[in-house]
Amino acid sequence: MPVDQTTAPRAAALSPHTLLKSTGLLWFLAAVIGQWLFAYYVIAAYAPETLSGQWERWDETGLIQGFTVDDLIGNLAFISHALLTAVVCIGGTLQLMPPVRRRFPALHRWTGRTYLTVGAFLAIGGIWMIWVRGTQLTLTGAWGTTINGLMVLVTIGVAYHFARKRDIDRHRRWAMRTFILLSGVWFTRLGYMAWAILTGGAGMSRSLDGPFDLFIAFGSYLVPLAVLEIYLAASDSHSRTFKLATSAVMVAAAGFTALGVFGAWTVMWSPHV
Repeated sequence: MPVDQTTAPRAAALSPHTLLKSTGLLWFLAAVIGQWLFAYYVIAAYAPETLSGQWERWDETGLIQGFTVDDLIGNLAFISHALLTAVVCIGGTLQLMPPVRRRFPALHRWTGRTYLTVGAFLAIGGIWMIWVRGTQLTLTGAWGTTINGLMVLVTIGVAYHFARKRDIDRHRRWAMRTFILLSGVWFTRLGYMAWAILTGGAGMSRSLDGPFDLFIAFGSYLVPLAVLEIYLAASDSHSRTFKLATSAVMVAAAGFTALGVFGAWTVMWSPHV
């Protein structure tokens, strides 16, 4: 999500540049709320049952494939994947907060290392569960998530490379791309809920082969990534028109994200916490 530590002078409070930064922050705040709610849901829904040994209760949340009898490796892979998602949600948002980077650089470095390591583990684990454990509903969805995971591994590698080189600006941009891609499954949930609220479920089918189902398999991460790229390009541009137009895009992204968070919390998450 776009967060930048650059601050404009007070005299330029209404400048296109300041407006762009403000609307980018608005999208980020909507994401922070949604990511932290999702982290809370994951911990509340799965940690108690895991600690009490009632692993079969994982499936009460409507999973594709959670607990499987006599599949210890698969069960451990699932629960570690689920619970580490909470780490990624909280750690990722903290990494992109400029005050944390400025005031607690050591925390930022160690959180960043943890975030990238866990992110790589989740990407590889997700791909393993899809193609080895068979955790998939449709082939299109499986390929969409697989490509998402492979892109995560690329952006993690590049972000780490620039961190080692102390190229902070390029590291920050690749970290933002990593955050977007690691949130792909999260964006899928938000996308479904926001679209259902706005259109009544147009293009969606129970067999998950409707036009929207096919689109969201890849659009869940490619669309937010495109929005981020537009934001970064507008930040570098000297065009007032481009900055103003991108600000409108950011407001739309924030609104869609907030609507998706509301729908996901109401329908998917809160009933299980």
